[in-house]
Amino acid sequence: MILLPASFERQMKMILGQECPAFINSISDAVHHAVRINPKKTRPIAWPNPVPYCSTGYYLNQRPIYTLDPLFHAGVYYVQESSSMFLEQFILQSQKKPLRILDLCAAPGGKSTHLSSLISDDCLLVSNEVIRSRAGVLSENLRKWGNPNVITTCNDPRDFSRLPGFFDIIVVDAPCSGEGLFRRDPSAIEEWSVANTDHCASRQKRILADVWPALAEGGMLIYSTCTFNTAENEDNITWLTEFSPVEAVSLELSEDWGIVTTDANGIPCYRFYPHRVKGEGFFTAAVRKKSAVESVMSQKIKATLPLAGKAEQSLFSGIIENLPLSLLKFEDNILAFPTILLSALDQVKSALRIVHAGIKAGEIKQSSLIPAHDLAVSTIVNHSHLPSVDLSLEQSVSFLKRDDFQLDFKEKGWNLLTYQNHALGWAKNIGNRFNNSYPKEWRIRMSTSEYTGERLAEEARKFPPVSPHS
Repeated sequence: MILLPASFERQMKMILGQECPAFINSISDAVHHAVRINPKKTRPIAWPNPVPYCSTGYYLNQRPIYTLDPLFHAGVYYVQESSSMFLEQFILQSQKKPLRILDLCAAPGGKSTHLSSLISDDCLLVSNEVIRSRAGVLSENLRKWGNPNVITTCNDPRDFSRLPGFFDIIVVDAPCSGEGLFRRDPSAIEEWSVANTDHCASRQKRILADVWPALAEGGMLIYSTCTFNTAENEDNITWLTEFSPVEAVSLELSEDWGIVTTDANGIPCYRFYPHRVKGEGFFTAAVRKKSAVESVMSQKIKATLPLAGKAEQSLFSGIIENLPLSLLKFEDNILAFPTILLSALDQVKSALRIVHAGIKAGEIKQSSLIPAHDLAVSTIVNHSHLPSVDLSLEQSVSFLKRDDFQLDFKEKGWNLLTYQNHALGWAKNIGNRFNNSYPKEWRIRMSTSEYTGERLAEEARKFPPVSPHS
């Protein structure tokens, strides 16, 4: 039985009443493991246990060692707490298209990869993280996810006021006291205090106020936390209704989902309790903005990234799918970005600090192409045009560790290495050996000496089968 702070138990008794004992007991229950698949890369084969409010979410019967699964590194799926997958229901409510979406507090990337899967190719996702080191992790996960209509930024919320009325949807998964993670992360219990919840609530108001100017009139702001107290949840939504004119966003729920609906000054709020849902604690609500702001949609910003020349573009002939993309020059690199979104890219670049944008397709050196890892794991690479080698499970792990191993190539030069026909990265066959181009900073660092042969295969069997998307 997990021991909880007495003041926390009193708080939850006030919120839950007679349900409180069931809630307290659930904190000691086993954690539910869930993943969300990448619909542009794969499809599940007879997967059981779907997450009911997410079209691509599934519960796992066992927890694999994800680090040892090549499919994880290939961006085939993302490990995500199931309650937060409810975000999908809000996006389905939005009828306006194309959309410009901001995920403000996005690291490590669960909601951003989800949003990236939900939007169409003519929509833009700006995924932001204020802490530089966490922004790097966010960028890595989005690059593995592989969609080109994404920009990752590293900015403070107040910086987005430079783009008034730019976004149709803003997602604020606010830093919080983490009460909903007590079962998953017992250390969160030790850090909890009433003073900390009050501090978090104040910081959340500041974040909401700072980013509010960037939301267009009629745009939707989705707010969420992984905590239970009302100060960080309903009280903040009530404050928002007093801060600016808003309209409620209401969702239709199935009773089977176990979600509790509460009210904050006329705004419906949705609470997830671990004794009611197959997941952790979560809170979310959304509002539409009624007050008008001057939009930067029509402003003309001078383009700062030139288009690649014909000779440079020819190097990618057949390698990139025939999609409405532009190839841009950035120093020695070539970036692939949706043509329809180039103006938006220029506007974002003029106002914010960009970590990565679109797909890094490759580097040009002495008129030769060095293909980028981002291109290998992207959704725009043309697999059928490229020489490739499908690796065994053990070979894949060796490749991801950047260890030496033997490999038979059919062609010299750059080859795409795959696992179960999902791209892992590039290797250059230079005759008597090959150069492994998997990013050093992404390599598997854990010891795998005991995970060979059947032991490794046993871990792989914990993950249900998938097939490449076609």
